[in-house]
Amino acid sequence: MQYFDKVVYTFSADNEPTGTIDSGEIVIFRTQDCFSNQMHSESQLVTSCDYSKMNPATGPLFVRDAQPGDVIKVELLDVQCDTIGTTTLPKIGPLWDKCETRTKRIPIENGKAVFNAVTFPINPMIGVIGVAPEKGKSVPCGYPGSHGGNLDCKLMVKGNTAYFPVRVEGGLVQMGDMHAVMGDSELCGTGLEINGTVIARVSVIKNCPLEWPVLETADTWYTMASAAGYEEALRHASVQMQGLVAAATGWDATDAYLYMSLRGDLEVCQACKPCEVDLIVRLGVPKADMKRPLVG
Repeated sequence: MQYFDKVVYTFSADNEPTGTIDSGEIVIFRTQDCFSNQMHSESQLVTSCDYSKMNPATGPLFVRDAQPGDVIKVELLDVQCDTIGTTTLPKIGPLWDKCETRTKRIPIENGKAVFNAVTFPINPMIGVIGVAPEKGKSVPCGYPGSHGGNLDCKLMVKGNTAYFPVRVEGGLVQMGDMHAVMGDSELCGTGLEINGTVIARVSVIKNCPLEWPVLETADTWYTMASAAGYEEALRHASVQMQGLVAAATGWDATDAYLYMSLRGDLEVCQACKPCEVDLIVRLGVPKADMKRPLVG
């Protein structure tokens, strides 16, 4: 398996690929925490960090035969984190003005995070993952979009599969910003930020138009979307889900929408408002209801 650890700080067609892989190849991504390993002790505050080096992503990888109009499929075969991480309090989220800026270094022992006297299971997830946006556009890794990016979805874990719309030749896949554990919404703006290692199979699905990322778990299909406000993010996720459900079932748009109201669940990935980063939602429907896969 090829091993990659070089990082970039934007999603862009101008990024030089760190490697080239074949469709279906299994590769290893070694990822840094969202601070680019700038935080080493609880005496350091996030305000001391170089913000130009936030949210590094390992890659990008050029995938042979990936062309605009295709989809990149990323199967997360293993997601393993290191044994100590950092959580901190940047000036974002609903309670930032009621708290002091603080850094906590949190060890992981026997698969559990140790927070003060409380221990709880970890569930390592990938915060930043996606492909390059269209040519001429560059998106910092700390921001989400239709290309993926900083999706901060706690379901981006071992065993699940993500799908991204290819906008440029080769796709240019990259990922990083691992969290040992994070709650939906990432309320104060950080999870348990940590270094880690991801083993993934990266494949091309030909002629499979998507506008926004899709996530597949053992029992659910999710569309993921982002926007500055809730209504716009909801609409993006809903429009894509409506089209995918209609195509998979043969229903018209109205029946697909009615079904989504009965069986669809809307969940929040990131909503640490106030914050300049867009709100991110995911809309899920049960796989068991679909006649065929929503993607592929």
